[in-house]
Amino acid sequence: MVLASPNPIRSERTLVTDLPIVDLKAEKSLVTKLIVKACEEYGFFKVINHGIANETIAKMEESAFSYFAKPLTQKKQASPSYGSKNIGFNGDMGEVEYLMLTATTPSIAHLSNTISNDFSSRVSVYTEAVKKLACEILELMSEGLGVPDKSVFSRWINHVDSDSVLRLNHYPPIHYPNKDRDKATCYNYTKVGFGEHSDPQILTILRSNDVGGLQISPEDGLWIPVTPDPSAFCVNVGDVLEVMTNGRFVSVRHRAMTNSYKSRMSMVYFGAPPLHACIVAPPVMVTPQRPSLFRPFTWADYKKATYSLRLGDKRIDLFRTIPHGL
Repeated sequence: MVLASPNPIRSERTLVTDLPIVDLKAEKSLVTKLIVKACEEYGFFKVINHGIANETIAKMEESAFSYFAKPLTQKKQASPSYGSKNIGFNGDMGEVEYLMLTATTPSIAHLSNTISNDFSSRVSVYTEAVKKLACEILELMSEGLGVPDKSVFSRWINHVDSDSVLRLNHYPPIHYPNKDRDKATCYNYTKVGFGEHSDPQILTILRSNDVGGLQISPEDGLWIPVTPDPSAFCVNVGDVLEVMTNGRFVSVRHRAMTNSYKSRMSMVYFGAPPLHACIVAPPVMVTPQRPSLFRPFTWADYKKATYSLRLGDKRIDLFRTIPHGL
């Protein structure tokens, strides 16, 4: 079922509500309908009864916290996978440190040399589990859209050359400046931990601990705080999936805020196609009434565009055939 506030409250351009919740154990036709509706309206939803063992999640989160608790010199041994503050290559900064890993067996196995055997084995188990979940959700999406080939989206993530990544983001508590510290008992002091952006890949599967921080922006200047839910995964549409659905699904901009009391940990799987994949909507998604909104491109083309721009730039607009909003 889907749960959402029927009468959201707007305050300072922030929409106080929550994401749709989809129970993957519900009747299949209902699940596909709700997923499509959520992707068209929000670009985000939560899934429960997802089939990933609590133990798998707990071990991955435990290992991630353990890694980020190490001295900086030890964390840097995992470079270039480890980073702090810098986001991307064009000057974007954030209150975050991260470990970004190519979601392939050789890349994960390399962690045993730089971190530990235990860490790499837990990453491998977790990555395989969220990849399976991503493919299941993508196949439900294709069914819900009436695409004859249910693997039209998931096959790129299953491809041997998939460019998928796993990113562990750690947002340490950001305390009040000294002059404002007396206010700390009344307010949660927050800063932008990871700035406004959309995800370039196909599908994102995110698990965070019980600390809030994720916000989504379904329209400019309007932000929805997402309530953390340890029993759920947060799923969102990436730019590539917006293109492959010819704009039916929306890749919504989002950001992460820090917390002044507790560390926030997010474990994010970005399901991506191979570099050579040609990104185009299947024929059933293109009609005389809804012509193609995007020109074909490869994932390598899109990735290059992503790296050339700032975090908040709308890279997807570079590939439109019809200006957005027309």
